[in-house]
Amino acid sequence: MEIGRGEEMMKRKKASGILITFSIMFLFWILLSCLFDAFHLLVGIGCSATVALTSHDLLVKGRSKKVLLKSFQLLLYILWEFWQIVLANLDVAYRILHPKMPIDPRVIEFETTLRGDFALVTLANSITLTPGTITILVAPETGKFWVHAIAKKSADSLLVDQTMQRKVADVFMEWKHGVDMT
Repeated sequence: MEIGRGEEMMKRKKASGILITFSIMFLFWILLSCLFDAFHLLVGIGCSATVALTSHDLLVKGRSKKVLLKSFQLLLYILWEFWQIVLANLDVAYRILHPKMPIDPRVIEFETTLRGDFALVTLANSITLTPGTITILVAPETGKFWVHAIAKKSADSLLVDQTMQRKVADVFMEWKHGVDMT
């Protein structure tokens, strides 16, 4: 019994999706654990393989033509987000240790052009992971976010700079009004 050409391509796409998901998960495992003994590496391989086999289609959709580009953008975004977390930790520590405690809490709201579920969740989680900000509510229909910020600087980075939104749009290729450009 010969497998049709379409089925063969689908299997290749699925396999590449699993491989890309495994690679990202294993790299993430190594970055978080920083343990390189045989036991921890084997556990990391097992966990990464399990996640890749069960949920590869959440990270890498088989119908996408730009899987490698999206994966590379995601890797760059994760590294950028780690750096933002470090910077935000330093900022919050400064505010706490400063004798006058320059804290100016506020709730801000803004709209984003992102509309994809994963893009909105990624942005919301990225905001919450960054010390000094927490996502309160997201309205997916309108792309409206409500965020609590510890100070004006944290709020301005979301309202004025919008780097995080642009980087999430790059990962999910939602450059124009939430449209997936794949």
